[in-house]
Amino acid sequence: MTERKPQTPNLPRRFYKEAAVSREGDTFAILLDGKPVRTPQKNHLATTHETLANLIAAEWDAQGELIDPTTMPLTRLLNVSIDGTPGARDAMADEVAKYTETDLVCHLADGPSELRARQEAGWGHWRQWAGKSLDIVLVPVEGIIASPQPDASLKAARAHAASLDDLRLTALTWAMALYGSAVLALAVEQGELDALDAFDLSRIDETWQIEQWGEDDEAMDIVARRRADADAIGKLFAAIAR
Repeated sequence: MTERKPQTPNLPRRFYKEAAVSREGDTFAILLDGKPVRTPQKNHLATTHETLANLIAAEWDAQGELIDPTTMPLTRLLNVSIDGTPGARDAMADEVAKYTETDLVCHLADGPSELRARQEAGWGHWRQWAGKSLDIVLVPVEGIIASPQPDASLKAARAHAASLDDLRLTALTWAMALYGSAVLALAVEQGELDALDAFDLSRIDETWQIEQWGEDDEAMDIVARRRADADAIGKLFAAIAR
């Protein structure tokens, strides 16, 4: 049998020498060799946050012979916030409420006791924080079966999400999907929790399983990529901090 060679991703070649940022009034646009970068929907790739614009230009500058979008998370986030979020805000706010209803930090293991203790130590504070800071009061349960959460809490989560601008809402929903938790994502968005610390908290169960059964190289590669995405989320929120 002929050994199959790994496929090389069909990535575009780098077509520019340098990336830069140009200020136009209150907007900072990303340029490649002096020409504006366009989003997939042909809008200008630009933001009102200079620090973020410089970070995105650095992503483009860091590309090698080929342009790999998976190494450009901030570019992807800004693209989505420009092209997709304005027409999907209601659905995205609904999604925040749905995640809150089945939030990771509410699902405690029914055993072993050491895992249960780790979960409560890691997640209990942030459940309390959500209730005190955002009026999102959530009830913890044992196991994976969801228990109804207070309607007022779900409405509070949705209202907060709906109050955010397009870029913050995009980053919040991206973080929420990454963590499997609206509470952890909201704590990061509010500047109360470091994005990488939130990622580690979201993996308490996985870390426990690794301790029991060992690591899988392929799975750890995926974790490394997800961790890089979490790091990008932290950089984005720091760059656009009020």
